[in-house]
Amino acid sequence: MESKRLGKGFECNGIWNLTPRETFSCCREGAVLIDVREEYMNRFKMFDVPEVIYCPNSMLAEVYPDLPADKPMIFADAAGIHSKEAVTFLIGKGLGGRVANMAGGLVEWERDGLPLIIDKSERLSGSCMCQLHPRENE
Repeated sequence: MESKRLGKGFECNGIWNLTPRETFSCCREGAVLIDVREEYMNRFKMFDVPEVIYCPNSMLAEVYPDLPADKPMIFADAAGIHSKEAVTFLIGKGLGGRVANMAGGLVEWERDGLPLIIDKSERLSGSCMCQLHPRENE
């Protein structure tokens, strides 16, 4: 199933991109969101969509053959940088028609007021939204 068949998005430099709102709509219609944030970055705020797969970008080269073959996949991260790298990698592996990047990442998702699961028990620190990490024991 081609990501372009989602009927949404735009192509830029050979990568199909979706806004967070378009991504949310596609996920409600059966697309899978692949969250490529590292584990320490995805525990506090998580995308609230029907199907999310957590696949850190650092592990993608090992596990990409296990990703769903029957659904379009939209890759997301904190700001859209690592998800774009993931999509570029997968295009190189011949999966270009099945993958899309969510431009703007979690930062734009939250700004657009889209649903999140927030774990308030997770104490975080960091210099900006895209670099939050668990605090050291005090």
